[in-house]
Amino acid sequence: MADFILITGDKAIFNPSFGTATVVVQPGTLAGTGKSNVGKKTVCVQGDESQLIVPGCQYMTPQYSIPGVGVLSIDGLGEDQIAKKTKSGSKAVLLKGSSFKAKFQVTIPAQQPQPSGTVPDAVLEYSGTGNFVTMNVLVKGM
Repeated sequence: MADFILITGDKAIFNPSFGTATVVVQPGTLAGTGKSNVGKKTVCVQGDESQLIVPGCQYMTPQYSIPGVGVLSIDGLGEDQIAKKTKSGSKAVLLKGSSFKAKFQVTIPAQQPQPSGTVPDAVLEYSGTGNFVTMNVLVKGM
């Protein structure tokens, strides 16, 4: 089924729930490297999603109440987010699709206060999901 092609400037919107962690999410911005344009914006092709990172996001868990910090990224695309037929150059274009797998990598662990000091979160990576919002409402790919 056809869906809108992602272009430079489109947003990756992360859901705040990453398993037991709640992340103060911020959107990420895609940068396309395709050989084609849609409305003067470069199309996004397979592999461009791996370049998107959002650093400096705070998180906490029910067990660790002092917030920590980490980096959001896309861990994997949904099947409906990679075009089967539409290409730019030799690479498949990216489509809006439904949802992608997201990853939150801890850079500064959240802490739990204790009488003898604080205990850091031992989990260094959490999994979640997200979706794309596109400015392209004209051109679809398959």
